[in-house]
Amino acid sequence: MSGRYGLVVVANRLPVDLTVEDDGSTSWRRSPGGLVSALEPVMQAADGAWVGWAGSPDVEADAFDGDGMRLVPVALSADEVRDYYEGFSNDTLWPLYHDVISPPEFHRRWWDAYRRVNRRFAEAAADQAAEGATVWVQDYQLQLVPALLRDLRPDLRIGYFHHIPFPPLEIFAQLPWRRQVVEGLLGADLIGFQRAGDASNFVRVVRRLTDLSTKGQVITVPGTEETAARTVRAAAFPISIDSARFDAMARTEAVRARAREIRRDLGDPSVLLLGVDRLDYTKGIRHRIKAFGELLEEGRLAVPEAALVQVASPSRENVEAYQQLRDEVETLVGRINGEHGQIGSAAIYYMHHSYPPEEMAALYLAADVMLVTALRDGMNLVAKEFVAACTDDRGVLVLSEFAGAADELAGSLLVNPHDIDGLKDAIERAVTMEPREMRRRMRKLRRRVLEDDVTKWSRTFLDALALRPGQSPGAVMPTPQDGLADALTALVDRVHGGGSALLALDFDGVLAPLVDDPDASRPLPAAVDALATLAGVPGLHLALVSGRAVADLADKAGAPEGTRLVGSHGAERGALEGGALRREELTLDPARSALRSRIGDALDAAVEGTSARVEHKPASVVLHTRTATSDDAARLTDVALDLGRREGVDAMQGKDVVELSVLHVTKGDALADLRRELDVDTLLYAGDDVTDERAFATLRPDDLTVRVGPGSTKARFRVADPDAVADLLMSLADRLRSREP
Repeated sequence: MSGRYGLVVVANRLPVDLTVEDDGSTSWRRSPGGLVSALEPVMQAADGAWVGWAGSPDVEADAFDGDGMRLVPVALSADEVRDYYEGFSNDTLWPLYHDVISPPEFHRRWWDAYRRVNRRFAEAAADQAAEGATVWVQDYQLQLVPALLRDLRPDLRIGYFHHIPFPPLEIFAQLPWRRQVVEGLLGADLIGFQRAGDASNFVRVVRRLTDLSTKGQVITVPGTEETAARTVRAAAFPISIDSARFDAMARTEAVRARAREIRRDLGDPSVLLLGVDRLDYTKGIRHRIKAFGELLEEGRLAVPEAALVQVASPSRENVEAYQQLRDEVETLVGRINGEHGQIGSAAIYYMHHSYPPEEMAALYLAADVMLVTALRDGMNLVAKEFVAACTDDRGVLVLSEFAGAADELAGSLLVNPHDIDGLKDAIERAVTMEPREMRRRMRKLRRRVLEDDVTKWSRTFLDALALRPGQSPGAVMPTPQDGLADALTALVDRVHGGGSALLALDFDGVLAPLVDDPDASRPLPAAVDALATLAGVPGLHLALVSGRAVADLADKAGAPEGTRLVGSHGAERGALEGGALRREELTLDPARSALRSRIGDALDAAVEGTSARVEHKPASVVLHTRTATSDDAARLTDVALDLGRREGVDAMQGKDVVELSVLHVTKGDALADLRRELDVDTLLYAGDDVTDERAFATLRPDDLTVRVGPGSTKARFRVADPDAVADLLMSLADRLRSREP
């Protein structure tokens, strides 16, 4: 029997907690946590139902309406809380999925409880969902629910979102019940992850542990006598916050007054650093406090001019690892305060509490530097809350590169929290940052956070979940004009109808996975094979368009005979003919040549003593910072961009790279020239970087433009990674071969 709700969220916890008093009376209060903050506005807008545990064991409660949604409590016994939640979820899955920072434990009793509770959640969701409804299952505690729910209600559209990291195969394979978990997740139509790498990890696990067919990020689940075959997509949907709410809250006079009061109560330090976390061993709290303590010991910071406020919300206090962490953090705070604190001025203000959003907004507004030093984190919404609250463009975000937020929050100071010296340098840089640079970085951060809010996240996920099976194979996220499969069919029809087409591809991040050492980059064998097949198709022209020098591109790409090569972002041209590279000679006038030499000399001097490198090309100089420390990378990037402001220099910034060209050409110019030269009817171009975005913007609206990987884009379509590009090329080759006479 179906319920009445068209959207049902299934999560371990309700957005409210049930509190049982000593006299037996009960009350409800809002739950803390990022998931509640992220989903509450979505559910209120949809008038949906939320299925979850009420937070107290051995308590039965009826469904009720609250906070603009239907709340459906699922009862758990004290034994189930111990075995399913504290045991399997938080002592088995949590450490396993966070790169085994703490060793996981495997107990069959815990697994049995996990299966039993997951079935109960699935049954509750099935009771609430209307015919054909959408059910959105949340997170690692409920990985079996999608398949259980599909067995109960095959009419439903089922999505699952994984809020924490999904580990590589080599780690996931340790789980004794690995196959059952994978099968549980494959009950969903769409499986969302925070990062593209997490989605790729999952697909790799499916490939290794099952016999299912995969194509890019799409998995085909065969049908049975009762059910048809279906597809499951694994995709990246980085979660966000209700950023407009935090922005508005931070602008109120009450919050601003509270922020001033907080600083006064702390003795008006010159610099206030802030950490806000659940008390969890994945958050890097000890590393952060250790780095701050060493800065005090070395005299690089001093009390009372500097103070650190550390908010550590209580978390899983019945789990032994968390009890031990609390003892270690409090001992470390006490030692540093004892050594560096003064009467009336502590070095570290440690708060083991949860706070309401208004107080958090005031704390963010009061802080000068936000420290997010997670050792492994799916996203980290605190980083985004801080940015949203910085309404005056003041404040610096120091952010772990191991948090999912690092993929999005360009403008932060990225750190490896295991590198204590590097972390100390980043903190010192944040504390001493010039106001102009601070404002520039924060404006960039705020644009991203305010544009990509929780509403956009939920809409993107739910829109993708609503797509028909077979749409946009391999897509990381749908774009407004989804339909890549149909566009490929149209291209094939055009070529076989006597027309012509140009297939142009970037190299790094498209044909070849990104690697730290550019010299080690190689295209995927499947992509090379597909290009070799496509090279023999009449009317289809191939081109590689890259930031690499043409000679380097010819050496590494493994492209077939006849492929046009465009290097240095359009400044160099060539073709593969007779098994060798035929180059179009490039000559610079003396003024441009001298300018390129001066820029090269300046960058060579700047990178001395770092692990960054400078590449000298015929018309440009390139700074590569992928192997540099985060601090060196940020400093050198600023140096390069300053050089790029010189008259006659064009700066192009990409992923860990800045190219300074003295010849003003672009990939878009090169593609336009190739179109005219080859007189083609249509063009397909795939790229992954900001230089490719510039090209997408200049191409025709009906061209097939494909963004590879996450990030905002002007492309019509999107695929996940180079594996998905290889799948696309193989699909195109198969379609063209199938039409051959």
